[in-house]
Amino acid sequence: MSILNGKKIIIIGDRDGVPGPAIEECAKSAGGDVVFSSTECFV
Repeated sequence: MSILNGKKIIIIGDRDGVPGPAIEECAKSAGGDVVFSSTECFV
């Protein structure tokens, strides 16, 4: 059983760091349900 199994997840990635789609794939593989994923630029 995963710690994210059945949990709804909101992801905000960073353009110069870890992008949203990369975090999304990790969260999905851990059993999470991604409801929103975005990559933003924090300048």
